[in-house]
Amino acid sequence: MYRIAFFSIYAHGHTNPTLPVVRELTCRGHQVRYYSFAPFREKIQAAGAQFVPCDSYLPPAPPDLERRVGRDFAALVEMITQTLLAMDGPVGRDLAQFQPHCVVSDSLCFWGKLWAAKLACPYVCSTTTFAFNRHTAKLMKQTPGQFLRLLAGRGRIRRCMAQLCQAGYPVKGLLSLIENDGYTDTIVYTSREFQPLADTFSSRYAFIGPSVPELTHAPRSGGDRQIYISLGTVNNRSRSFYRACLEALRSWEGVRAVLSLGGGCRPEELGDVPPNVQVLPQVDQLAVLSQSDAFLSHCGMNSVSESLYLGVPLVLFPQQEEQGMVARRVQELGAGVPLPAPTPAAIHQALSLVLADPAFQHSAQHISEGFRAAGGYRRGADKILEAAMGSAPLP
Repeated sequence: MYRIAFFSIYAHGHTNPTLPVVRELTCRGHQVRYYSFAPFREKIQAAGAQFVPCDSYLPPAPPDLERRVGRDFAALVEMITQTLLAMDGPVGRDLAQFQPHCVVSDSLCFWGKLWAAKLACPYVCSTTTFAFNRHTAKLMKQTPGQFLRLLAGRGRIRRCMAQLCQAGYPVKGLLSLIENDGYTDTIVYTSREFQPLADTFSSRYAFIGPSVPELTHAPRSGGDRQIYISLGTVNNRSRSFYRACLEALRSWEGVRAVLSLGGGCRPEELGDVPPNVQVLPQVDQLAVLSQSDAFLSHCGMNSVSESLYLGVPLVLFPQQEEQGMVARRVQELGAGVPLPAPTPAAIHQALSLVLADPAFQHSAQHISEGFRAAGGYRRGADKILEAAMGSAPLP
């Protein structure tokens, strides 16, 4: 039996894909301790892991957090640095006492990577977005405003790196934290086919496909076509967008829809809801997608992966650049179309195109087959255990 420590950032999209892997490890008899945050406690414990709360180490969230997400990288680095320095004593001592045979941490969770180095412990990077290196970095299309913000934030990032060095962490620079070298064991929750420039990554990168648990949902029923709409759990407060969706769907014969607000606002704030639309604060996304024929999505990696895993084509409405990169890949592979404007007419036209042309569904199904062949959470667990074999197992 091995002891395995998991770390992730405060984000559903970065935590959820790891949970089937955790469940597989605990089902095989290994001990997992997951350092995370209160919203994920129940899910982590349900996967069989020991939950260690880290909420008290988070810095206060700025009032404009939603605006900054995906736009102010320096603010993200500052938040991660402050969290790591606050955790350094208590969590570091707990981790040293646990004596893990392997540390698994999210690609943005710098503290897991740095603690693994401090403990001279095998390390596996968990990458819930596309894998990142100097080649894929060139695919990130920045607006002039984003580029200026990045330049303006360079001094703040350098100060963060200096703080980490002063605290005893062997930091060479930001790039050394966010980019794995060719010798770092890395799990990527997509297939080699879906990963852009996959041939630029070494064999230490395991492209395992989406980490989706076995589904017990019934197959899609006949009758009306179903559309699912969601902007995820972060940038989801656009009431004007939701109202435009309701108008696009109003009186659309033979089509029903599920609109998930993700906690961004309340259903009653949207006014008159047509009878063919169900507006809900939150949904079981896999269950809804299993009954859907098209998904209008913000293009978060987790949402897109679940949609394509189930063979559901997309209308693409990214809210930040990382999501834009995912959207472009979906479009390149023929499994979706971009939404040119958040207006009722544009929404209706884009959804109509995806529903009417079987080529989109065929492309989504082809990607799904590649995802399923990649190995999923079982292969992810195998990769972690291979890394842990460098340490002696428990008796």
